[in-house]
Amino acid sequence: MKEARSVKRRGYGLLGGLVLLGALGPVSARAQHGHGESTGPHRGTPTAEQRERGNELVRIVREVTQRYQDISVALADGYVPRFGCVSGSHEGAMGLHLVNFPLVGDGVLDARRPELLVYEPLSRGRFRLVAADYLILSEAWHQTNEAPPELMGQLFHLFESPNRFTLPAFYTLHVWAWKDNPQGTFANWNPRVSCDAFDGQNP
Repeated sequence: MKEARSVKRRGYGLLGGLVLLGALGPVSARAQHGHGESTGPHRGTPTAEQRERGNELVRIVREVTQRYQDISVALADGYVPRFGCVSGSHEGAMGLHLVNFPLVGDGVLDARRPELLVYEPLSRGRFRLVAADYLILSEAWHQTNEAPPELMGQLFHLFESPNRFTLPAFYTLHVWAWKDNPQGTFANWNPRVSCDAFDGQNP
């Protein structure tokens, strides 16, 4: 599969989702708790080729997001905070998502252009980059594809609607390139990430 995958859009499915995403306004001044509504990909033990491609995806993510370790650079490049600091009751947390709306809206999955960046809140209003996140709305994807999306051999997770993000059903793939995740490099939740230091203030 190519690194970049275009999705033709018909009607207002994707645009409607972007309107909802943009209408959420500023980041919530609280951490969000509770279980995610995701349906994870089910595969057996990965093959050597799948592991190699997964390692390559992590390498690419680290290369293209290295400069975003300084969160001010991400903000200057058009990534904006949404959803507050997302945490689960026992799975761990995702963290604070910064969304690049033009990338969400272009209908392309490209390893070198993640739609979201994920940061862990630290003390004194600091944020540490922990992951990249790729996202596409389910309706837009399935207009031209029967199978779920994947990127360099990694299947996306489906968040059905309704969901905690008030979005239409969407597919997402987290890549924990900057913080080890005992649940797996491409899992949604990371038990080593915490929202405890999040004070509701935008970066």
